[in-house]
Amino acid sequence: MAGAARDTVDYAALVASRELAAAIDNPVVLPDGRVSSNGNFHGAPVAYVLDFLAIAVADLSSIAERRTDRMLDPARSHGLPAFLAADPGVDSGLMIAQYTQAGLVSENKRLAVPASVDSIPSSAMQEDHVSMGWHAARKLRKAVENLRRVLAIELVTSARAIDIRTQLSDGELLPGRQALQ
Repeated sequence: MAGAARDTVDYAALVASRELAAAIDNPVVLPDGRVSSNGNFHGAPVAYVLDFLAIAVADLSSIAERRTDRMLDPARSHGLPAFLAADPGVDSGLMIAQYTQAGLVSENKRLAVPASVDSIPSSAMQEDHVSMGWHAARKLRKAVENLRRVLAIELVTSARAIDIRTQLSDGELLPGRQALQ
């Protein structure tokens, strides 16, 4: 999964480098014979990769949340207390943090819907097909911001799980816990 995301970033960098190096300026011959230089370009290549990156970001955030869920679930965490709580049943541990992750992941899934497929004619039909790249960039920025938060929660959860594992392996008990049988 991380490799696929890395490949997506590499592809986006390749497209961006091509577009930055491109000279797209088509001359137009006007009815009176004058030649005018116009920026006659389309932002689709950049818009497409921005949407592609949003898909990778949504997937990365989803995988991170699933790893957090596994650490918090006593049925799958191999001996860790429920929600990594100091006193399960009384203390909710990191349950709310995982709820936060789940909400951010759901938002990232919505943000992964391509903006580049939506174009509405404008400017008296002069702009008949636009890339929607600006919208793709805005939603990607929000998705990356959400991913940062999802990963931060995963790191806090991981650190807590490591602390608990260290305590358990040293024979210490967590407050309110009985010895593991």
